[in-house]
Amino acid sequence: MLFIKEGKTLDKIILFDGECNFCDSSVQFILRREKGALYTFAALQSKAGQALLKKYRVPLTIDSLVLLDGNRCYYKSSAALRISKNLKGGWPLLSCLLIVPKPLRDYIYNIVAKNRYKWFGKKDSCTVPPPEIKKRFL
Repeated sequence: MLFIKEGKTLDKIILFDGECNFCDSSVQFILRREKGALYTFAALQSKAGQALLKKYRVPLTIDSLVLLDGNRCYYKSSAALRISKNLKGGWPLLSCLLIVPKPLRDYIYNIVAKNRYKWFGKKDSCTVPPPEIKKRFL
């Protein structure tokens, strides 16, 4: 199941919490470090985000980073570590943590996720991207 936008097939889509300051900063971090324009982004709260969750049969109540990569869907630490593979610098080294059992990785991920609003704050609405990268958002 691939998503098509303006006649172009999108095979790497990152869904994120558009109201979370930490998540927004993470998207900006990825945009600055990705190897080429690999990823397309959508807020979980957006119409496109909700449609993708439904299309990929992801529970609509998911409150996690989601990576849609071709026909595969990854959540939480698996999504973050797979995204790191396509970043510049030493970040791809983090993907070796995929050998750590998922329950342990997600336990740590869940601690950050549970406290992200308290630690980093929350927005009233999603950030509007600047015109030069707006086309990368659904």
